[in-house]
Amino acid sequence: MSDTILVIDEGTTSTRAMLFSPDGECLASEQTELEQHYPRAGWIEHDAGEIWRKTLRVAGAMVAQAGGPSRIAAIGITNQRETIVFWDRTTGEPLAPAIVWQDRRTADTCRALRDAGHEELVQRKTGLLLDPYFSGSKIGWALREWPQLKAAGDRLAIGTVESWLVWNLTGAHVTDASNASRTQLMTLDGGWDDELCDLFGVPRSALPEIVDCAGRFGETTLFGDAIPICGMAGDQQAATIGQGCLAVGDTKATFGTGAFVLTQAGTTPPTSDHRLLSTIAWQLGGKRHYALEGSVFVAGSLIKWLRDSVGLIGDAAETAALARSVDDNGGVYLVPALSGLGAPWWEPDARAAITGLSFANGKAHIVRAALEAMAHQVHDLKAAFAADGQDWNVLRIDGGMVANDWMAQDLADMLGLTVERPKFAETTALGAAMLAGVGCGMFAGLEAAGTMRGAVETFEPTMNAEARDVRLSGWKAAVERVVSA
Repeated sequence: MSDTILVIDEGTTSTRAMLFSPDGECLASEQTELEQHYPRAGWIEHDAGEIWRKTLRVAGAMVAQAGGPSRIAAIGITNQRETIVFWDRTTGEPLAPAIVWQDRRTADTCRALRDAGHEELVQRKTGLLLDPYFSGSKIGWALREWPQLKAAGDRLAIGTVESWLVWNLTGAHVTDASNASRTQLMTLDGGWDDELCDLFGVPRSALPEIVDCAGRFGETTLFGDAIPICGMAGDQQAATIGQGCLAVGDTKATFGTGAFVLTQAGTTPPTSDHRLLSTIAWQLGGKRHYALEGSVFVAGSLIKWLRDSVGLIGDAAETAALARSVDDNGGVYLVPALSGLGAPWWEPDARAAITGLSFANGKAHIVRAALEAMAHQVHDLKAAFAADGQDWNVLRIDGGMVANDWMAQDLADMLGLTVERPKFAETTALGAAMLAGVGCGMFAGLEAAGTMRGAVETFEPTMNAEARDVRLSGWKAAVERVVSA
């Protein structure tokens, strides 16, 4: 049997398959973009059928690259979290569009639940806040508004994206604990909760079985010989594992479509008084490890917006040179609330703004302000983590944006701490590979699998406190305008 691991990394804007060796080397990769659908302002949907077809295509390409299914020891899956899929158990066909994690259509529902006093219950049981970001209100909305879901009766299956992929690969209806913890329907220390399901109007019978993040979750024969599915985790939890954040206090920040900071908190669920989230980092052998999380909704998607919708740049690689071409931001601040503001603000109705513009400013100032917004948002999170007793000593960064050296240095400068960047930045896929390696017996545990992480680069702060304070003061004023609008 081969020791090659196949990873399916199903993201928000693309789906990708990658082959890994046991030492963490990426042997091959295949990727294709996913179409985003925006039926109304604040609504974002995917075609679940497209997700599956394109995932099958890129995975098949990697199986062929490996030399056939017999050369693959296991499959690991990682995915965009909170996005919810509805399908027919009998036909296997999607019954409705998939509602994406960024979708804000249930903002009014969440506000009404908060006003009715339900947020304390939800936060106590799930570690999450009442926000349209999470899956529970999305499911309830879909069941009220899309009659075909109710008409499906017992045939209705509901799950997050990894659940949808495993169903298509194996026919099993399962979800791993890290993804289940993002639905607002599962308690942090238990399983699906009847009180939470009733609150959001979700039939428990349509939900999948909750399983570990590593194990044997069925086999797929779609590529010929059977390949076991042995690892599953939401993308941010997978990145936490891939960054080797296995000790309490270890912290990573992933800059993809959004930006997500997780601090490993051990085997006791953490609590937050500053609007951070408690979440399951992973579950192995029925034992859970937890993390404290801060979620920023817009990161790489801001650069994509500057390129595709505004036309300020032709390629993301241009941003570093543009940022360096000016001495500072020229008084320009960009608050990237293109789909509301996440932690620690949690303002789903906030809208993006560019402030401080004058005739003295040009394209470079706006692009620099967009990059600076990454460090500004993460600085806000750092303050919230510190207030909750989880301050950071080192920040481990990953994701597509961190290839930008200027941004990595700006993070170190604005946070005033060492920033580590792995030589192999796709740690989400790497974490899924580590879990699959544990699940198939290649590694005895995550600590042993941690050798896959490899070498890192470091960035040390060089900015003086006065310059940092000027930047943060301008950012604070810009955010207050957006929040109070």
